[in-house]
Amino acid sequence: MKKILKKQWIKFAVASVLYILFVIWMRNGWLLTGLIVLADIFLTRFVPWGAWKKTKNPSVRTALEWVDDILFALVAVYFINLFVFQNYQIPSSSLEKSLLVGDYLFVSKLSYGPRVPNTPLSFPLVQNTFPITNTKSYLDWPEWGYKRVAGLGKVKRNDIVVFNFPAGDTVALRQQNPDYYTLVAEYGRDYIRLNSESFGEVIYRPVDKRENYVKRCVGMPGDSLSVRDNQVYINNEPAENPENIQYNYYIETDGSPLTEEQFRLLDVSKSDRLLANQSLLSFLGFAPTARVYRLPLTPKALHIAGKLPLVKKIVIEPEAFGGTTYPVDYQTGWTRDNYGPIWIPSKGATIRLTEQNLALYHRCIRNYENNTLEVKDGKIYINGKEETSYTFRYDYYFMMGDNRHNSADSRSWGFVPEDHIVGKPILVWLSLDKDHSLFKGGIRWHRLFRMVHK
Repeated sequence: MKKILKKQWIKFAVASVLYILFVIWMRNGWLLTGLIVLADIFLTRFVPWGAWKKTKNPSVRTALEWVDDILFALVAVYFINLFVFQNYQIPSSSLEKSLLVGDYLFVSKLSYGPRVPNTPLSFPLVQNTFPITNTKSYLDWPEWGYKRVAGLGKVKRNDIVVFNFPAGDTVALRQQNPDYYTLVAEYGRDYIRLNSESFGEVIYRPVDKRENYVKRCVGMPGDSLSVRDNQVYINNEPAENPENIQYNYYIETDGSPLTEEQFRLLDVSKSDRLLANQSLLSFLGFAPTARVYRLPLTPKALHIAGKLPLVKKIVIEPEAFGGTTYPVDYQTGWTRDNYGPIWIPSKGATIRLTEQNLALYHRCIRNYENNTLEVKDGKIYINGKEETSYTFRYDYYFMMGDNRHNSADSRSWGFVPEDHIVGKPILVWLSLDKDHSLFKGGIRWHRLFRMVHK
């Protein structure tokens, strides 16, 4: 055996201390077996880790150097993406004007504590599907249970949060919007499975491979939440509204079109500059021949619109236009604008099981907390045992977009379990405006390296 040099011992000691700290953070003693590998890399060298460097063929050595560098980079990116931060692009307008379509974010995993991955064997930087080939980017086995290590804090009210889409556990690949459960309520489960040419294959996705969403946390575990005439109430008290909250409005002009300058004054993007459907005008109280726009406006923009000389009338979008609400398989009479009251489950809390409670919480019991749930002859069976109550194992959150009339959120698909929480956006590192070419206003320079605030 070769003599082990002092510098080898020093390198081994430093690497071991860092690794042991990582094991303590992970709270998994089995990972200590990795010290054997570190000892061999730095001390004993029984395994010829760097044998390829001794090859005399320069082409082979160059190729192997590239492979070595690429493998190191992939491993580094994998661990950074899992435990520190990940990149996320804002895909929709649900948080306008707080976060804009085209914003690229650094999402901190440390803010709430990173999760140990459910699917550890996956390709880094790919959420669930490889582009072009449309094949899975992860292996189903092994699949680990939920575990979150220590972080810098916990989710707080009004935090902007990135999370895995809860209703994305089952997906019809050709029609992913609306979600599978809304499709089932509309068409029926058998119809979807028998019409694969329209809906595609129906697949299951583990928690960490469901699509990433970003919304604002308005309801905390244990809260009673309701929406009355578009105002959120928490425990019967009006909630604080985001500064840039938006609603859709129908705006009638004197017949003149709004100009580009006026649209910019109202801060309305080109994709949102819509003329109202003529067939709806009478229902909304306008003359059938009127020029009416449908625009999302902040309170500031609404005030400006009301002072434009050509604007005759402004009407907020009716609640009838809001679509289906959660739970989709139970008639509550709730709408997008008048919703609840609904109690948000908290860890350790117990509820009495009733028909209405099952409608609200059966997804929590079955899909998120992995129990079997059956109703036979008016009796409720959980994991084969008759039950009259249930105690929750997770905390849950209620998420909403700031663009309240253009956001598919908890009003549509329900609660977000704690194990679906990914992290907190902390920095906008790039922002691209799709309404302009790249070098003519396409880069929003004023948003670059801007911290994300509430």
